[in-house]
Amino acid sequence: MSAPALIFAFVISTLISAIMHLIVGGDARRLASLLIAGWIGFAIGQVIGVVFQVNMLNIGALRILPAVTCTLASHVIVILLTGRRARRRASG
Repeated sequence: MSAPALIFAFVISTLISAIMHLIVGGDARRLASLLIAGWIGFAIGQVIGVVFQVNMLNIGALRILPAVTCTLASHVIVILLTGRRARRRASG
């Protein structure tokens, strides 16, 4: 994959993570975990799109549909895992 495609993928996954943080809220730790999960989820989705040849919503070499889907799935996992800890900390 070329450098512009990598930078575009980084920008897309970072924007999705930032928007998710605005929706859900939280502290800097949650933002960092959402960013890391977003980057990893986007990379996993890109690999899944290449392996299974998903050719919907491609932008150049990027497989946007599976990458964004995996990014959102990774965000849901992080929100579920960090939400319980935040509730326990607030009540305890």
